Amino acid sequence: MMPLLLVAVAAVALAWPWIQAHYHEWRWPQLDSRHLAAAALIAAAAWSYVASSPATPAPAPAPDAAFSLRGKFVGPDAARDAALVAALCTELANEIEWDATQPEPLIRTGVAFDELRVRSRVLLCRGESLGSKHPVARQAIEDHLNTFAGTAGGPLTPEAKAKWVSAYREVARAAEAAR
Repeated sequence: MMPLLLVAVAAVALAWPWIQAHYHEWRWPQLDSRHLAAAALIAAAAWSYVASSPATPAPAPAPDAAFSLRGKFVGPDAARDAALVAALCTELANEIEWDATQPEPLIRTGVAFDELRVRSRVLLCRGESLGSKHPVARQAIEDHLNTFAGTAGGPLTPEAKAKWVSAYREVARAAEAAR
């Protein structure tokens, strides 16, 4: 509706000198039912345009800013492992975000999403389990993801995918800060 209003205002602004010059020449009584019907059709078209505009999904709520992984990665490889978790979570968020823009998304259910996560972890970590090396970090990440994005294995809505993207980006930020 706003674009139509702006176009109308721009048209009046451009034509204002002409409108002022010819205002007194207009014969208002000559308006008939055709003019009223045309005005009603234009109003209906504008209303239809506004009503049929696709609603954009609400952005995912901001994750808990207090989420931190500091001190949860321990040992000689703690910094490397935290960087690996950050890279993995960033890549998962990017893949989910990209997939959500496709006409036929590959990730349609929570189960398919979990399979992507497991395969990505195995490939990126070369089979090494960072969760067994850093059980405190693993539990904190699991709790955060379950709380923020959920555990449903069924069909994923765009809103659910947005929550997963946001949750993974938050884990990546926390893992990067923990390095």
